Amino acid sequence: MIDTWLIMGLGNPGPRYERTRHNVGQLVVDEIARRRDERWKQHKAGARVAETRLGPGGSKLVLVKSNGFMNTSGGPASALAKFYSIAPDRVIAIHDELDIPFDSLKLKVGGGHGGHNGIRDIAKALDTPDFARVRVGIGRPPGRQDPADWVLSDFSPTERKTLPILVGDAADAAELIVSDGLTAAQQKVHAPC
Repeated sequence: MIDTWLIMGLGNPGPRYERTRHNVGQLVVDEIARRRDERWKQHKAGARVAETRLGPGGSKLVLVKSNGFMNTSGGPASALAKFYSIAPDRVIAIHDELDIPFDSLKLKVGGGHGGHNGIRDIAKALDTPDFARVRVGIGRPPGRQDPADWVLSDFSPTERKTLPILVGDAADAAELIVSDGLTAAQQKVHAPC
């Protein structure tokens, strides 16, 4: 039996949202697919999927980008988990996180959704919050800007300079969860520099 993982990059569809803070999860799965020269294909579950391997003979990765909006991420996640016979403990959601400073990552399994509607919807659809999360820090908005406007805005020119490194680090973190387990991945990702 092949060890199969579902790695879902959360975001919103279409060019309007493509490079916004809220879509950083999709940028990360794009990076994982790019590293392996994989192409995205439409799936009947309402998502684009790229199938690949972690390495020769390694775990199978089912990379996912929903065709719907962030707050409806659960339907495609659940349908694809069933389609590929993937248990929730083999699901990784990659998403933006307001409560983590930009250019930082945190990894965890389970817990609350912290007000993140995509995570809330996935937990509801999978009937458990016990799946891994790669939380990509986007920081809080400056001043009194509404967080809803902040997450849907583009990264600043300064942030765009380091964004490729952040996206690469998040892709590495997701791969580490698969290859080494959550605890080992946390020790590498959370260790002070």
